Amino acid sequence: MSTEFFMAMIPPTCTHQEKQVHVVNGRPVFYEPAELKAARQKLIGHLAGHVPREPYRSGVRLMVKWCFPRGRHRDGTYRTTRPDTDNLQKLLKDCMTQCGFWIDDSLVASEIVEKFWAEVPGIYVRVESL
Repeated sequence: MSTEFFMAMIPPTCTHQEKQVHVVNGRPVFYEPAELKAARQKLIGHLAGHVPREPYRSGVRLMVKWCFPRGRHRDGTYRTTRPDTDNLQKLLKDCMTQCGFWIDDSLVASEIVEKFWAEVPGIYVRVESL
């Protein structure tokens, strides 16, 4: 089984690492700032139309290509600036879990992640059973 799609959008650069914390009654309370909430909603909105009929229940390989607006960069060249791929992936996988792509993101046993500057911005996703 495999699922493959491209979500045309300007990918969010706000990542899961940007959660905030404040102390209430001596205990830390974590919360998402507005920018992170907006990024999560944007991803969920785009992912919703690509959810497989049945969630993956065994190991998967996740391939993601993050395509950012190229600006002055050449189309297809690697983006070697922030945000880090692991931080981008964390938010995406959390959103994919919430949408029902798989029963748990721990099923992702193999990941291939790349960042590019691109003429057509968006996020390419391929999920395949192992």
